[in-house]
Amino acid sequence: MRTSSIKMYGCLKIMLMLFSSRGMLRRPKPTDSEADLLKEQQEFIKSGSLSAASVVRRPDKRRGEAGGHAEEAHNDHNTESQRDVVTIEDLPDDLPSLTPAPPKKSRFKNSRVTFDDEDAGERLDRHDTHISAVLSKIVERDTSAIPISLPEVTGMAFPKVLHRSATSTQQVPLPAIGGKKSIFARQIAAQRLKEGKLPLHSMSQAPQKPKPSVQNRPTQTSMDIDLCDHAGDWIAPVSTSRLVSGERLGAPISSEETRRIHRENQEKLLAMSQSEILEEQKKLLCQLDPRLVEFVRSRRAESSSHKHPEGKSSEESVHISSGSSSGTAPSPKPKEVGVEEEEDEGQEEEEEEVSPRCVIIEKELPVRPQKDWVHMDQVEPDKLEWMGNLPAPRKTRTKQEMQARFDFNGTLIPPMEDLPTHLGLHHHGEEPERAGYSLQELFLLSRSQLIQQRTLALSTLGNIVSKARAGEYHSTLKGSILSTLLDAGLLFLLRFALDDGVEGVMAAAVHALRALLVCTEDEECLDLTFSWFRGLAYFPLLPSQEEEEEDDELVDEILQVTAKEKEERKTDHDVARHDVVKGLLRMKLLPRLRYILEVVRPSPRVVQDILEVLTRIARHSSSSATQVLDCPRLMETVMSEFLPTTWTTPSLHLPQSVYGLPLACAMKLLRILATSGRHTCARLLNSFSVRERLSRLLSAEPSELLLEPYEALRVTTEAYRMWAVAAGYGQACDLYIDLYPALVRSLQSFHRTLAPSDPLLQPQLQRVLALLALLIQVTHTAGCHQQLHAGMVSSRGDECPPPPPVSWGRVTGLPAPLLGHLKSFIKGLDNQAQKDVSLTLLPAYLLYFAAFYHQLTKQSCFKPVETLYELEQLTSEVLLPLINHSVVQDLIKNLKSSSVVCSDQSSSVHPDTSPSLPGLACPGWRNRLVLMPSSCPLPLLTGLTLLLETVTGIHKGLMGKFTGLLVSEPVIDYLRSISQATPTLSHTQAWLLRHEHHLIYLLVCLAYRLVPIEAQVAKHAPLYHQVALVLLPWLLPGSEHLAHDLLSTIIFSKDFISESHSGGPEAIELGELKLHEETSHHTSPSLQNVGALLREACKNLPSIRGCFLTHLAHMELSVLVSQDALLGRNPWIKSHLLPELTGPTLPSDWPFLPLVSLYEKAGVSGGGGLAVEQLPHGALQAVTQCLQWLLVLEVWREEALKVILPVAKVARLSCVFLCSSDLFLEKPIQKLTWGLFRLLTRPSKLDSLDLNVPPPGLASFQDLYSALLTQYEAVSFGDRLFGCWILLPLQRKYSTTMRLAVFGEHVGSLRSLGVTPDQLSIPMERFTSPPEDSLPLVHLYFRSLVSGSLKPCWCPVLYVVALAHVNTFVFSQDAAAQEVDAARRNMLRKIYYMTDEVLKNHLLFFRLPKRDSKLGFDTYEQLPPIRAKHLDSVVGLQR
Repeated sequence: MRTSSIKMYGCLKIMLMLFSSRGMLRRPKPTDSEADLLKEQQEFIKSGSLSAASVVRRPDKRRGEAGGHAEEAHNDHNTESQRDVVTIEDLPDDLPSLTPAPPKKSRFKNSRVTFDDEDAGERLDRHDTHISAVLSKIVERDTSAIPISLPEVTGMAFPKVLHRSATSTQQVPLPAIGGKKSIFARQIAAQRLKEGKLPLHSMSQAPQKPKPSVQNRPTQTSMDIDLCDHAGDWIAPVSTSRLVSGERLGAPISSEETRRIHRENQEKLLAMSQSEILEEQKKLLCQLDPRLVEFVRSRRAESSSHKHPEGKSSEESVHISSGSSSGTAPSPKPKEVGVEEEEDEGQEEEEEEVSPRCVIIEKELPVRPQKDWVHMDQVEPDKLEWMGNLPAPRKTRTKQEMQARFDFNGTLIPPMEDLPTHLGLHHHGEEPERAGYSLQELFLLSRSQLIQQRTLALSTLGNIVSKARAGEYHSTLKGSILSTLLDAGLLFLLRFALDDGVEGVMAAAVHALRALLVCTEDEECLDLTFSWFRGLAYFPLLPSQEEEEEDDELVDEILQVTAKEKEERKTDHDVARHDVVKGLLRMKLLPRLRYILEVVRPSPRVVQDILEVLTRIARHSSSSATQVLDCPRLMETVMSEFLPTTWTTPSLHLPQSVYGLPLACAMKLLRILATSGRHTCARLLNSFSVRERLSRLLSAEPSELLLEPYEALRVTTEAYRMWAVAAGYGQACDLYIDLYPALVRSLQSFHRTLAPSDPLLQPQLQRVLALLALLIQVTHTAGCHQQLHAGMVSSRGDECPPPPPVSWGRVTGLPAPLLGHLKSFIKGLDNQAQKDVSLTLLPAYLLYFAAFYHQLTKQSCFKPVETLYELEQLTSEVLLPLINHSVVQDLIKNLKSSSVVCSDQSSSVHPDTSPSLPGLACPGWRNRLVLMPSSCPLPLLTGLTLLLETVTGIHKGLMGKFTGLLVSEPVIDYLRSISQATPTLSHTQAWLLRHEHHLIYLLVCLAYRLVPIEAQVAKHAPLYHQVALVLLPWLLPGSEHLAHDLLSTIIFSKDFISESHSGGPEAIELGELKLHEETSHHTSPSLQNVGALLREACKNLPSIRGCFLTHLAHMELSVLVSQDALLGRNPWIKSHLLPELTGPTLPSDWPFLPLVSLYEKAGVSGGGGLAVEQLPHGALQAVTQCLQWLLVLEVWREEALKVILPVAKVARLSCVFLCSSDLFLEKPIQKLTWGLFRLLTRPSKLDSLDLNVPPPGLASFQDLYSALLTQYEAVSFGDRLFGCWILLPLQRKYSTTMRLAVFGEHVGSLRSLGVTPDQLSIPMERFTSPPEDSLPLVHLYFRSLVSGSLKPCWCPVLYVVALAHVNTFVFSQDAAAQEVDAARRNMLRKIYYMTDEVLKNHLLFFRLPKRDSKLGFDTYEQLPPIRAKHLDSVVGLQR
């Protein structure tokens, strides 16, 4: 109803405005109700007046309709009957089948009214616009009144071509040709005017009477324009209305009717005075819609612009204004209101809405437009600005951050650099003066419709990512570009681009994806360390698992959902945000790459990029490698196209296509897949015929493979590595039997090639190292043949795998020629040209002999006498000359400088990494000391010490010959640095830390064998023990066997704790006695008990070792898996892929492990009480042994515990009081805990103890302290040890929360907290200084003193603390807040009027804490003058 009222009001208002001369009906007002409007409508109908406007439905000629109005249909009946009607018969009734098209949204659907009871079929027939309805009745247009103009007769065969340059001077004004016309129409009109003819449009229009010119100023004007202009000039009335034309009334006298109405309106206006007109005008402007007013003014400006020629000044033009101060300038160009077509009407209406433009001076434009330019008739200065000269770039530096811009190579362009525009780096974007593209602009271009722009953007993004991963932007850009791009959706952008049908765009996307996933330096470093000890194993490149926060309401639901279901519920964006590789796999990357390889068959570079991407995906995890292997037709395509069994020689040095040729990157992909597991390797060998490929590639020399020499060396190198991985599982060893002649021939050819005059190239060296790695794995596999053949199984009870086809007798012929090679390489160290080659190959030969002699002792054919003789010869001819060689000594001197553990290996290169895409961050490592054969001692010393450990394990008499290595100054200096180092664990360090850990472990194992028999080595036993202790929590996943071996041997060995048998406990006792004499006061229990406790602990070391090994029994499976890999038990190895890098093998606080395990088993309820009251069997003994070991470490190996935070030590030792109600009351526990408490509360330790830092594994120390308070109130019975533990966190420097808990929630504990200052080894000043600044806590202090909850006989320490803080607070005269000052005065008054004289004197006359005093503090005999004056002033105010 509201809508209908508004419509009715609008209609009545228009009718009364335009026909006000008829009847003079009352004008409707906005305040009129609906009843008033209906009443006015009835009066208007009764008057019989004609409506000012009527709704006319225009006939739809496409449907063959006549006019929508009855009268119009009647008038047009005769006309329609005279027209030709064409009817097409025999049209099919059925609708033809149309091509499916996407549905279109109708703009008129919402405006249509439908009824529920209406038949849908009838509505469909009524609105049917099928082609049959259109073509069945075609009505031709009436052209009888249109004149026919014949073309002129010319002597030319064809009409003359009209050129724009020739017609530029023949422009005709738009009004002369009937509004906007095309160029051709304007040319025709100009030609007709030149011939003296009228334009075609004017011939069809009815002649109009000329407008009378007005010479004198009239007294009135029409209503449809403003009354006067700004200058006060009157405007002449016009003959017709400019608003209502009557064109669509349908009657033949429509024009006469509108003129008659207009004359009546003018007469009405002439009868009104000027003031009345102005008043009505203001009322009308206030009531009308502003848009309607603007429309009237635009029509007025439009008509006035026709009156003034172009040469007239702006002062002579007519200005349209209203009664208000605002005005609108006339449009610079005239606009014709035509009725040509609906499209023209819409265009003109849009042009009318354009705001007027200012006067444009052509001299100010960067380019002067010419008249013959297309679409330049309207000047647009904002667009012409881009055609001017670029502003000069900034010349001075600024601290303001600027947007980074890059060139097409990914190089960062400095903001001040002025590059030429022909490079194509300037564009119409932000900062036009700066060259280059920003990341946002590149993202925009990558989605362009132009192929070149998409390709260029993707290539540039790939170059940027490559340079970012190389660390080139670290010093110039803020933040991580890689993380920024990934957060912006680079991964999805590249994945969408891979689906592009254009091969160029696809290739650019593959290149960018390769730049994102693959780091060339990472792959080179992993390949370089493949021949090192256990170098074929590597950590999976998995991102760290972040704990996802879940809402409390969803906890129950999440507990019922499996990990797989939880992963499936994640969106692609969530998965890719945490793990890029997993996100790509979820977005079906593998099938798309298979399609590109199989169907598209791209260029060699794209093929190599795809294979490298697949390799990186396979390195991610074993599950990713399985997905690569299981992708339909992917591996089949790789095997058939890039690892064929037959191929022809490429005709070009760089072939146009690599299809049908063996590729090294394809073989490397197979190797990485095989490393993920033995079952995957078996599938590759058997199902994908990799065995045949290996035989085909390795049966001939590289020069015979019909390949380019460099590629042939790379392919054969990767083939050897792939075979070595398979042999590491005990697989593909039958090839060793078949290819044995080829292997021997290769060894001999290698040795011949390594002549001093002809040093090997790098690919040749890598091929030699790969072959030696293969022989090492074959030797290990052959060493297990006898055990498997006899049917022996491991202690785990697993089924015995089948014996490998190669037996020990097949490998016994290899040591002799390899020993000759080894000796020749040692001699080659003296040759400067051969030195680098020798240093590169020597580690692999040493590792081979270590593997051979390690497996030899397990064989039935082992001959001890002959083997010992061989080892003596090996020592005298090889090992000792090698150790004493000057080149090796120089390498030993580089141990400390090239160590990853000791020194900071950060360089000027800082690769850009992302947590969701972990990498090794190897850019810069390749050319550094740690990996250069001429200066890196790591691989050589690891192979040497492994061989020495094997030799000394077989021949005990040779151990003394290697003493010099362990006691040499470089080695000792290196070990000292190791004992003080604190390395960090990450993917960027772990790949090298693992190899250095092997070296440190082997050095410690050698020392373990030499310390009991060599005095020189025994002098450094504490250092080796310290190194073993710090190495234990550093060992990474996959080294569990090393940790178990260290715990079983050197960690708890009496030989390495030399203080236990060299007067160490006695020295501690003497020091404690001296301290006791100096302090001249007795402490109970005293520190002198620590010496006896240490002596007892050293006697109990074997039991302590058994205790810790028992608590590490849960690692048994990991220890056995690691043992199989490190000892070369190849048939039992499940995977060469190391466990996920989640952290070290053992926690850094492993010495507290038995104590923490007991606490976890006992459990603590939410209220602090014990969930299990009875301790497990043997718990007392385990806790005692744990505390004994902690005491030994805290006294003699304090450096080994520095990785454990002091707050963590206190938190872990608190488990003594929490895991049982009476465990801390046991006598041995009491003694050991008292000793540890004294050690932890030494002045140097108290300074470093920070309880405000959360202990590892806990949210805060305050939560643990709350549980301690609850336990103390429940079961302490006033125990002094437990009381000291409660008092420790109450020092002034720690959080106020813990002191509030004692004096607030647990104030009852003050009655039993009877620790004296003498028993507490913490100075009282740490509790009383600085003064307490917490007003609530001071109130609690005062309340506990006044209420009697805190007395000196119950809690001497806290009584002194409370007195000190209250006394300082009430006598403080420092400026403070009004609330604090009022509290001071109020508290001092209460103390002054206190009835308890003893407490009153203590509070008023307290001076300082004093340990040897009877009360524990010193007092004033009388108040100092300042305090007495302050007291009088405060008490006097009360009076």
